Amino acid sequence: KLMSLALQPVITPKLMENRAHLECSYERPPSRQLLHYEVLWSRLSDAGAKEEIRRDTTQQPFSHLEMDGVHLRLGDTVFCTVTVFMKDTPDQQSLPEESSGFYAGIKFLPESLQIAEDGKEHVLTILSTVPITCSGNDDSCKITLQLSTEDLGKNSQPVGPPNVALSSCQVDLRVLPCTASSCAAAALAVTAVTDFAQDGDRVTRIRARAAGRSEPLWRDYAPKDVQVTVQDLPTGNCYSFTDPHIITFDGWRYDSFGTGTFLLCGSARRAFAVHVRQRQCGRPGASCNCGVAAR
Repeated sequence: KLMSLALQPVITPKLMENRAHLECSYERPPSRQLLHYEVLWSRLSDAGAKEEIRRDTTQQPFSHLEMDGVHLRLGDTVFCTVTVFMKDTPDQQSLPEESSGFYAGIKFLPESLQIAEDGKEHVLTILSTVPITCSGNDDSCKITLQLSTEDLGKNSQPVGPPNVALSSCQVDLRVLPCTASSCAAAALAVTAVTDFAQDGDRVTRIRARAAGRSEPLWRDYAPKDVQVTVQDLPTGNCYSFTDPHIITFDGWRYDSFGTGTFLLCGSARRAFAVHVRQRQCGRPGASCNCGVAAR
C-alpha cells in the first residue's frame, strides 16, 4: 500500500574533500525494519522540464551529488525526490516526496532594482549558494567577480551614457561556512546617475563574470544579469547672471552686489558645492561674476 511518510527532503550545500557537493537529507520514518531509500536527483532543463541526473539507493537518511561542471553545472535548479521501501519488498514503495528547487550558482538579492535619480545608494547582495573550493593558499579561497553595466534603450539595445554607478568594479566572494542559503557573500552599492536630462525611465543591466578560476565548474560560468530600472526625475536649475541677479532652485529672485567669494549652492548630504567670485564692475555698487569653482 502506498503511503506518505513525511520525509521532507531538503537540499543543502556541502564541501567534501575540497569538492562542492549538494546533500539531500530527509527524515527517517519510525520503523523496526531496515528501510531503504531511493533518491532521484533531477534538474530543470532549458525548456523547463525536469531531467534525471542520477538515481541512488541507500540505507542512509541522506544522499550526495557532486557539482562536477558536467552532470551538474552552475546555474542549474536541482531537485531530489525520495521514496522508501523495505529490502524484502522493493516493489512496495512509499509515495515519492520532492524537495523544493535549489538554485546552484551565484544569486543577486534583490533580483531586480527600481531606483530613482535622487542620489540614494541601494545595496545589492551577491551570494554563492555552492561551496568555493581552495587550492591550498588563502588567496584562492574566493571567487572574484568582475562587474560591468550596460544601458539599454528601446528593443533592449545598448544606448547612451552610463545610467547607473557601482561602488566597485569587482567584488570577492570569500569562503564562509555554508548555510542553507549561501556559502559566500558580498555587498555592492548601486546609485542612479543624475544626468540633468529629461530622458525618461531607462533600464540598465549589471553583469558579473567570474575571473581567475580554472576549474571546470566555474569556467565560462555567467550568472544571471540584474535589471535596474532608473526613474527619471525633474531637474532643478539655479542662475547667477549680469550684475549679478540670482534665481534660486525654487524660483526666488534677488540681487547680490557684494564683492568676494561666495557659496552659490551646496549639498548637506554629499560632497557637492559651487563657489562664485564677484568683483566690482560697471556702475558703482554693481559687481560681476569673474570666477566659478565646482566640487
